[in-house]
Amino acid sequence: MNIEAQGHPDLTRFAWLSITAAVVTILLKASAYFVTGSVGLLSDALESLVNLAAALVALFTLKLIERPANERFTFGFSKAEYFSSGFEGGMILLAAVAIIFTALPRLIHPVPLEQVGLGLLISVVASLVNLGVALVLLQAGKRYGSITLEADARHLLTDVWTTAGVLIGIALVWLTGYVRLDPIVALLVASNILYTGYRLLRRSAIGLMDVALPTEDVKTIEGILDSYQTEGIRFHGLRTRRAAAISYVVMHILVPGEWTVEHGHKLADEIEKRVRTAVPNTRIVTHIEPVEDPISLQDAALEQE
Repeated sequence: MNIEAQGHPDLTRFAWLSITAAVVTILLKASAYFVTGSVGLLSDALESLVNLAAALVALFTLKLIERPANERFTFGFSKAEYFSSGFEGGMILLAAVAIIFTALPRLIHPVPLEQVGLGLLISVVASLVNLGVALVLLQAGKRYGSITLEADARHLLTDVWTTAGVLIGIALVWLTGYVRLDPIVALLVASNILYTGYRLLRRSAIGLMDVALPTEDVKTIEGILDSYQTEGIRFHGLRTRRAAAISYVVMHILVPGEWTVEHGHKLADEIEKRVRTAVPNTRIVTHIEPVEDPISLQDAALEQE
């Protein structure tokens, strides 16, 4: 049996970037709200407060997963990323609810907006800050397989869409004079970001339940194993799971009974190396069994389709 350990790159610098962006956008959007009195901009500022809380949780999570495995947590801390992603989803849902409860009173009792042009300008600057940081985090999340960074990026992108919707609402109020458009647009934006929060929560829940690797990765692994069939090698009990950025693969390798331990070990090392090359950041556990012994196939029920 062989377990390949791999380390984690330092990703906390991206979390600090997100925290800095959250503080800057909070100040900008709060200023825009006080200048205009727009409930849409207030809802936008509230979401930025949520962004800050989420970024702090992301920083804590990224520091946690850098810790090496120990006797209590023998597989490391990579699953902590699912808690961070779930928190992000929950915060997005909370922001949507806050937007709804803020906008409804203004829908019933509309209030005129003031200094709309200046408010729009401030909000555009804040939105560009969020967009730039979100793109950096999204790229880093995909590069390093970090769902924490990806969730933070998705969160910031919902903030960008929120701001875009709010700005459209304010512009329409400015052009038409129909003040209720401001809370109406805020409610539409809240409805849209509810879906993003739901997706993050769902992915976190599935990840904590040890969902199998994506179908394409499983097929890639099966293709590698099939290439040994002509040599009389058989495989069964293939199981996979994903723990955030790390993939886990378990399999049984059936080899001729007359093989030496060294021969079987070399084959296992070769297979593991090929799988790790095809599916990066993978930890593999292999079990060697004699192909002639029918007992070796008694756990065939573990095989995945």
